Amino acid sequence: MQIVSASDVQSQLSWVELAHAIEDGHKRSRAKITDSFLTRGDQTLLMRSAWIDGLGMAVKVATIFPGNAKIQLPSVQGSVTLYADQTGALEAMVDFDLVTRYKTVGDSFLAATRLARPDSERVLIVGAGRIASTALSAYQSLFPNARFQVWNHRLESAQALVSRMPGVVLAEDLESAVRQADVISCATLSKDPLIKGQWLKPGQHLDLIGAYRADMREADDEVLRRANLFVDSRETTVHHIGELKMPIDAGVIDPTAVVADFYDLACGGFSRQSENEITVFKNGGGAHLDLMTARYISEKYSLHRA
Repeated sequence: MQIVSASDVQSQLSWVELAHAIEDGHKRSRAKITDSFLTRGDQTLLMRSAWIDGLGMAVKVATIFPGNAKIQLPSVQGSVTLYADQTGALEAMVDFDLVTRYKTVGDSFLAATRLARPDSERVLIVGAGRIASTALSAYQSLFPNARFQVWNHRLESAQALVSRMPGVVLAEDLESAVRQADVISCATLSKDPLIKGQWLKPGQHLDLIGAYRADMREADDEVLRRANLFVDSRETTVHHIGELKMPIDAGVIDPTAVVADFYDLACGGFSRQSENEITVFKNGGGAHLDLMTARYISEKYSLHRA
């Protein structure tokens, strides 16, 4: 059994390679997945498992405790285990934080390669946590000539992130920053919408990472009315995540508003159709993506050790 830590393999990882691994994973038979949530107030125990023929099985357990920031502990912690497809043998324990960050951001990275305009010149990161900072690095590799801004509801956290990233500037007013941006990536724990549809302009791409529970949203109803909506998986987002579940339940949008998910990549359905359309990607991050990412990381580790 491998025990894969971030220090062993992170320097070998590539966003482009990971995007290809996720795309290839969706060419296989559809994943079998299960999710379960236990909550206590704003604290969550999330358990996810997936099985894909040929890739094997993965089980991810995550605890989300937003209050940990006050005592200088990570808000999200957990474990990822990888099992062999044919024998069920435990093959690897892969660093939870590494899988979570790369799965989450790699998911949005792949979507942006298909939905964001290649000529995007301004990128706004909303949030300042570990996922937001990882998204910033990934988007910098995708748009190396773009100007980057960071906004966060806690100004000091945004300032700290900006201070670590040369060339990135602080956005003090969210509305103004959204109106100017070509690409907006949100990675927050907000329960109430931060992004207003009236702020959006033609041609923008909005990446919604943060809302993972049925009571959480990062964008308001007008965003969903104005934009063409894409998801990583209909199965794990449409009736489960507040970003979609709440407006669907309220009759604001219909489930058919989702244009495509990653299983439509092979037929070309997951793509921007015009320069002026507004695209929204809801990152649901199901266990099948953890499996694809953990398998990619494990294989890179094996190659590095060979």
